Amino acid sequence: MSSEEKRTWISAVVGVAVPVAYLAIVLSKVPGTDVSRIAYVGPMLTSIGVGIGAGIVLAVVTAMASPKDADRTDERDREINRRGEHVGFYVMSIVAIVPLALAMAKVEHFWIAHALYLAFVLAALASAAVKIDAYRRGW
Repeated sequence: MSSEEKRTWISAVVGVAVPVAYLAIVLSKVPGTDVSRIAYVGPMLTSIGVGIGAGIVLAVVTAMASPKDADRTDERDREINRRGEHVGFYVMSIVAIVPLALAMAKVEHFWIAHALYLAFVLAALASAAVKIDAYRRGW
């Protein structure tokens, strides 16, 4: 498995684990509560920071485990990355319509922020899924 594929797997795992944990914590407060009273900004920023930090730390640990492959990329890796990022961009562009529509409808900031957060998560996961599929099924 190439170092780029390992980083993609790290991105996918972190991209699922952190948002699921965050959403389980914050959305569990929604039933029976006025969403304007839920303190979500700090936890959301924390989850974003934890996601970025975990991705970096896990990528460094993986690189240290096999240093000879750490920064070796070839044309195939670059093309797979390009295709995955391309798909992620389109997913983000399409899904970002939801928070935009929510803002235009003057919905609570809570829902707008979470729709945008979900758009970023879906874009990252779509990008990782395309890359993993390309690595697993072949280029």
